[in-house]
Amino acid sequence: MGLTHRSSGISLLREKFNVKVEDENELIIALAGNPNVGKSTVFNYLTGLNQHTGNWPGKTICNARGSYTYKNRKFTLVDLPGTYSLLASSVEEEVARDFICFAKPDATIVVSDATCLERNLNLALQVMELTDKVILCVNLMDEAKRKGIEVDIECLEKELGIPVVATTARTGEGIDKLIDKVYEISLGIKKYNPRKIIYSQDIENEVKNLTLLLDNILDKKLDSRWVALRILEGDKTIINSINNYLYKT
Repeated sequence: MGLTHRSSGISLLREKFNVKVEDENELIIALAGNPNVGKSTVFNYLTGLNQHTGNWPGKTICNARGSYTYKNRKFTLVDLPGTYSLLASSVEEEVARDFICFAKPDATIVVSDATCLERNLNLALQVMELTDKVILCVNLMDEAKRKGIEVDIECLEKELGIPVVATTARTGEGIDKLIDKVYEISLGIKKYNPRKIIYSQDIENEVKNLTLLLDNILDKKLDSRWVALRILEGDKTIINSINNYLYKT
């Protein structure tokens, strides 16, 4: 079976990020997270020696990619720059945001630190506004145990509406379950409904008005609600990125 118009379009967008897919069945997975949460350890454990580095197009920021195979499917893991948010107040945040927005990975893993989840969940919630295909990896569980911190994984999963996996990446604990969840989410075997943030009525009214206008402009290529929120925040970089990745020939 040949590539569809949609898959061809996504492949072309991915190539703008120097992510070329040789096999149409290959799955692209984004790896996001705050700095110092063990994201690189997760990346190295999953990909081993099957990885290479470069720079993001037009940026001096390192771009690390690696691959692994699971159940006869190849997965390419793209290690996004460590960021605290996707609000594009830095080059790193802009790169991470744009990859999730426009390269449309088949799943996004958000790695968090079990010892400071409150701070880390900010990024997870922002990713959940962008895509339904999110897995939260609660890493450094050994550090949490050492500090007397308990994390209720089942409760967290229920509250967020996404799969949550506890890991200690340095020893490989929980990585098998993470791989299995990525497989299920990226192939659509299981579907989740990530919890969406509801804002004040004034903001929701403005979002609704903007969304009606954006629906025609974006033509389902990007989530209109999410773009409306970025515009209300005064984020001009998202407009530049939309022009660059969706409409620039």
